Amino acid sequence: MKLYNYFRSSASYRVRIALQLKGLPYDYLPVHIAKGDHRKEAYSAVSADMLVPMLQTDEGERLSQSMAIIEYIDETHPAVPLLPADALGRAKVRALAQSIACEIHPLNNLRVLKYLVRELKVDEDAKNTWYRHWCREGLEAFERQLGQLPPSTYSYGETPTLADCCLVPQIFNAQRFKVNFDGLTRTMAAYEACMALEAFQKAQPSACPDSEA
Repeated sequence: MKLYNYFRSSASYRVRIALQLKGLPYDYLPVHIAKGDHRKEAYSAVSADMLVPMLQTDEGERLSQSMAIIEYIDETHPAVPLLPADALGRAKVRALAQSIACEIHPLNNLRVLKYLVRELKVDEDAKNTWYRHWCREGLEAFERQLGQLPPSTYSYGETPTLADCCLVPQIFNAQRFKVNFDGLTRTMAAYEACMALEAFQKAQPSACPDSEA
């Protein structure tokens, strides 16, 4: 498999975690989003939406969107499942994952932050305040959801799931922007439990070949 991704992309990070949890090898193909590589003809010929990640399967099929890619990986390589066996459990894990992927991440995506600065002329402090507000609000909602579930080591249950694949990259970015984590007890406990695992350590941005300080 080949994974087109950017080391700092949350969506790419999610897929790297899933691949590491599954123990699946892949070729790492960097696409520097901050420099606009995703908008160049070479990549637009590969990715219709000109976003990362993009997974190319061994059969040559190309898949976009991190959530779809992870579920494809989970279905085609069922060992170390990332979703519970029961329908209710799967729905709850997907809800947790989508709380991050669909509610927090779109508002704080790099292209959104760039638009705030370049087109709306928002200054750096105001941009960062925007990020921290929406990220904190979303993480509070995530914490409330965890509070309605039985106690667990990870976001849901005693093994990492799709929810954790989404949570860890979001916390990584939130740390960069100095988001306040006070009161997010179960959320941060799940994050710390994940980061104690080798798979999460190998997937983190600092471990990527295109990593920058």
